[in-house]
Amino acid sequence: MIDYEKVLNGRIKSTKPSGIRKYFDMAETMEGVISLGVGEPDFKTPWVVRQEAVNILDKGKTNYTANSGLLELRKEIALYLKNKIDTDYDPKNEIIVTVGGSEAIDLAIRCIVEPGDEVLVCEPSFVCYKPIAELSGAKVVSLETRAEDDFRLTAEALKEKISDRTKLLILPFPNNPTGAIMTRKDLEEIAEVLKDTNIAVISDEIYSELTYGEKHCSLAQIEGMRERTVIVDGFSKAFAMTGWRLGFLAAPKPITEQMLKLHQYAIMSSPTVSQYAAITALRQCSADIVKMRDEYNMRRRYLVDAFNRMGLECFTPKGAFYVFPSIKSTGLTSEEFCEKLILEKRVAVVPGNAFGDCGEGYIRVSYAYSIAHLKEAIKRIGEFLEERNKVS
Repeated sequence: MIDYEKVLNGRIKSTKPSGIRKYFDMAETMEGVISLGVGEPDFKTPWVVRQEAVNILDKGKTNYTANSGLLELRKEIALYLKNKIDTDYDPKNEIIVTVGGSEAIDLAIRCIVEPGDEVLVCEPSFVCYKPIAELSGAKVVSLETRAEDDFRLTAEALKEKISDRTKLLILPFPNNPTGAIMTRKDLEEIAEVLKDTNIAVISDEIYSELTYGEKHCSLAQIEGMRERTVIVDGFSKAFAMTGWRLGFLAAPKPITEQMLKLHQYAIMSSPTVSQYAAITALRQCSADIVKMRDEYNMRRRYLVDAFNRMGLECFTPKGAFYVFPSIKSTGLTSEEFCEKLILEKRVAVVPGNAFGDCGEGYIRVSYAYSIAHLKEAIKRIGEFLEERNKVS
């Protein structure tokens, strides 16, 4: 009989499942649960995009594309980046269309990192960076961001953690789960620390269209930083295209030509129908982005105000579609709070420590839901807090 302990990779066996998954699984087994845990837009993909997919299927355009994606799409992505961040990329050699932003992250980490390297990860942050880096044999060094700094990475914190083994910095802004952003001034200070090093940067900009009040700035825009930066972006969040599984990366040719090899062997090419649909999204859906962003902005302001009124101090996010209120005043850990809330009030949120140890004492709440949905959830959370106060 086969011994799976000897068959399976030791690194993957020691990797913990996503801390988010537990509460999704609980919600699926319970009646009447309001879930505020999923980072998925509640909007439908714009009609013109869906119509284009139908047309492409009707025409039978279902063959493989070039490994790096349809050239027509890559040209549109290059134009999009030029308009958004005023940075030029060669569509033939510096852009790869990927299976979601997740594949772009995986490609970038695996093609840059070697065993023994150190990878600096801003936390709290999206759950995938650390496991992928560790599976590549790297040591992950946490760059803890704090509410006092608006959850931004400071130059001082970065400088303190750099060693002679540092290979890669992962810069995920606008940030999931905090909603923090990095301003141009912030990025210029980071650039000053990096400029005389060989440290590469993954700038995960999947939420870059969803900022409130201040236009997104990319590290690649800062002088001397394009040459070391891999931009990760995609269609899931801004265009409400999560299930289409389409992302992209942009980076200097010496980096992309190595990433393309791994993409060729692991993936071949991204979904053809999704690529054609994405061309339409880039050409025709800028107004849809504005409409969705305005709606998110209204929900953002509602939730921040609601949590602060309940006594759960809440940082005002400036990007993405999450709030990250502190639950320290309740005396519960993040996991205790989330477990009791779903069991007692049928509301699912995500513990802050799922996004790194420094997220302890917080919860992540997504506002990618209707305002009616959010209001009912807030009502239940208020009742939960009142009942706890009466008991204590």
